[in-house]
Amino acid sequence: MKKLTIEFYKRKNVVQIARELLGKIIQTNFDGYITTAKIVETEAYIGITDKASHAWQGKRTQRNEHMYAQPATVYVYICYGIHQMFNIVTNKKEIPDAVLIRAVEPLEGIHTMTERTGKKCTDATITKGPGNVAKALGIHKIYSGENLLGENICIMSADNFIAEDQIGSSKRIGVDYAGEDALLPYRFYIKGNKYVSGKPVQ
Repeated sequence: MKKLTIEFYKRKNVVQIARELLGKIIQTNFDGYITTAKIVETEAYIGITDKASHAWQGKRTQRNEHMYAQPATVYVYICYGIHQMFNIVTNKKEIPDAVLIRAVEPLEGIHTMTERTGKKCTDATITKGPGNVAKALGIHKIYSGENLLGENICIMSADNFIAEDQIGSSKRIGVDYAGEDALLPYRFYIKGNKYVSGKPVQ
């Protein structure tokens, strides 16, 4: 497997990037603990024009500043004061497009993931939903602003090819406040994968 290059992230179409991230492998390396997982669910957010985005209409705060950083930057925010939400910044600097990683399939370091999430046993909930993804992989707010071309967090290509008929799409989850934009089909997932969050829509 090879680490994805900056060229993958710097493209203008964040929706396409969100779709193409399915099947890619996330690797984290914190304090010598390596974990890897396959991405099985994503959501795209088109920066300034998307009412569901933290950067809608060019909003810029201390919280979302990393959305305006270089492509391949990690953007982590805290939801409900509890859940760390792992996002990937795309496009180019100053254009705040991002992809939320909603679910992954554990591959390596599963014991470490289980301990981090406090689960009594390893089941599909370990990495189902964005809060569990970040917790299992050890990704916290302090890593927001890091680059995916570094050593702590990276995304790699995989040999497994995801066919078009294996990919499902739907509206995004939990963004009803965004009006018409809440209905945009910007959520992508691998059909039939038990780690996918929410109710699958074929």
